[in-house]
Parts: sequence; C-alpha cells; structure tokens
Amino acid sequence: MARYDPWTASTPAQPANRVAQSSTLRVWQKFDWALLGSVFLLVLLGILFIRSATLGAVDTDLQGRVQSQIVYAVLGFVVMFLVAAIDYRLLGALQHYIYGFLVFALALVAIAGQVGGAGAQRWLNVGIPIQPSEIGKMLIIIALGAHLAKHYEQLGSFRTVMASLMYIALPMSLIFSQPNLGNTIAFGIIWLTMIWGAGLRVRHIVVLAVVVLVLLPLLWSQMEAYQRSRILTFINPEGDKDAQFNVDQSLISVGSGGFLGKGYANGSQTQGRFLRVRHTDFIFSVIAHEAGFVGGVSVLGLMALTLFRITRAGLLARDPLGSLICYGVASVIFFQTVTAVGMNLALLPVTGLTLPFVSSGGTSLFSLLFGIGLVESVNMRRKSAVAQEKPL
Repeated sequence: MARYDPWTASTPAQPANRVAQSSTLRVWQKFDWALLGSVFLLVLLGILFIRSATLGAVDTDLQGRVQSQIVYAVLGFVVMFLVAAIDYRLLGALQHYIYGFLVFALALVAIAGQVGGAGAQRWLNVGIPIQPSEIGKMLIIIALGAHLAKHYEQLGSFRTVMASLMYIALPMSLIFSQPNLGNTIAFGIIWLTMIWGAGLRVRHIVVLAVVVLVLLPLLWSQMEAYQRSRILTFINPEGDKDAQFNVDQSLISVGSGGFLGKGYANGSQTQGRFLRVRHTDFIFSVIAHEAGFVGGVSVLGLMALTLFRITRAGLLARDPLGSLICYGVASVIFFQTVTAVGMNLALLPVTGLTLPFVSSGGTSLFSLLFGIGLVESVNMRRKSAVAQEKPL
C-alpha cells in the first residue's frame, strides 16, 4: 500500500474551497439572531390572536385565516433566509429589472386583477392570491436604494431630488388607482425616508412641502367616496355613525382590557363580535382587550426592538446602498405600526394598513419577512469593527 503523503494528497482546488467555506461561515456568523427572535415572536403573537379573533366564525374566509397566516409565515421565513444568503449588492445591480417587474405587476393588476371589498382591484391570482403593492414596497426599496446610491454625490441638486421623485411616482400612481391610499402613502414615506437618509437638503424640503400643499386638492378630488368618508369621520365623528361604530368599539376594547386583559379568547368585545375586522385593522385592540396593557406594551416593545436592530444594521452597513435598504425597511415597519395603532386608538383615520407581522394578511407578512431578509443580508456583509475604526 502506498504511503499517504499529506503534501501531495490535497488538490489545488481544496484550499480555495476551504477559503470559500470559511468566508461563508464568517458571513453567517454576523446573522442578527436578536432581530430574527423579535420578528418570530411578533409573528407567533399574530397567529395566536388571529385565532382568537376568528374563533367560531361562520364565514369560510375567516375560518381559514389562521392556516393561511401559518402557510405565509413558513414561506416568508424560508424566503428570508434565502434572501439573506444573497449579497444585497447583487440585487442592487438588478435595479432596472426589479423596477420593471414591479411596474409590470402593478399594471397587470389594473388589467386582470381581482376585485375585492369596496370595489378595490388589488390582487392577482397566481395559484394563491397576492397583492403586488405589498411586495412592491420591498422591491421599490431595492430599486430606489440603488438609484439613490448611484446619485449619492449629486443630491445637492434639486433636479436629482425630482428625478428620484419621478422614479417612484409611476408605481405610486398605479397603486393609487387601485384604489389603495394606504400603500400609496407608504410608498411616499419610503421615498421621503430614503432620500432623507441619502442626504436631502433642508431647502428642498421646503419646496417639496409647498408642492404637496398645492397638489392636495387634486388628490382629494381623485379619492374614492369611502376614502374621503374615513378622513371626514376622523375629523367629525358624528358625521358617519356607522363608520364611527368600529372606532368606538375599538376604544371600548382597549379601555376594558385593563392591566392584564380579559384573558386569551375570553374577551367580550371580540368573542361577542362587537369589534369588526378584528383580525386585520383592529388586531391591536384584540391584543389590548384580551392581554391588557401588558400585552399591548409587549407588542410595541418587540416592534421597537425590531426597528432598533434594523436601524443598527443601516448604521453599520458597508455602503450607501446597504444603509438605504435598512432605512427603507424600517420606514415601512415604523409607519405601519404608528398608523395601525393610531387608528385603533382613534388618533388617526382608518386606512386598512396592517400591523406589521401581526395582522392577518398573507402577502403583507411575506413581504415584511422578505424585507427582514434584505436587512440580514446587509448586516451579514457589514464591515468588521476593526475596519470601521477611524485612524488616530
């Protein structure tokens, strides 16, 4: 038998493979498990309280909400890990294809989309119903982030600012026509947050504020009647007693929850069906009603931890694209959380936006988990602590 020679036994390919494996392991060592943990707990709480909100439902759609949420959660977490494994800079390089796909999908909704409640045409059926405007939030974050990163040095020019606004105006107009005012505003918040993070000048903010004020009457005239009614009801609750009923029941639910709540699946407001659309728009009221002040604060605490870990990833990112992606994802979660909780407490008009990771809504949950995957991709490829230190 020939003697084993360790110097000649290895092939030239093995050292390269070992280097690649070592590099991959180092990347995954930076995976943010705290972020994953906070998101997982929010998703779990959401599934539990969707179950409570739909117990005993006779509507077949409501009966399948829990199973549907679990399926989308599993798919979402799988996609989250897959996206985390992809270098976000590769996705940025595909900016034009991603933007084109987004516009195509939104245009397809206008042509062949399914019509839902209040005549809204927002869904496509691809075997399972999906809402392109929800997934579009994450796609526009990638595309707009790459666009702003390319023009990072020219943001002192108002022309560059307007070009970025025109970049997002097309998908926004397609979403507004569905009609979907909530997600239209969400796209606007994404743009404002990302361009602010890229270095928007104060003088440009003043000009943009004037433009928005001028366009408000036109925007109001193009809204659907039910959208204007929601805003008017918020301003004058006595104007539409039926619409105000939902808000009143939400306030009763939150107020009657006390410190520890009525008990899981034991709330008189929820189990007595006084609180409408409790599995989506008013899920926070269900939590506050059945888990009390402790439950509501716990959800907000987990949301705050999630936002902290995302913004931290943005601050540690190795390039402008990574930072902008993190700020974009954080803006979606923050805006929807403030809006969803605000309308449950009668502090904001009812918009239909979901409470991130918690409300029933498969496409919304899938999209948000996709966004967490983007943040993890940025975080895993951040500069090392040594590289970030400034020379003395």
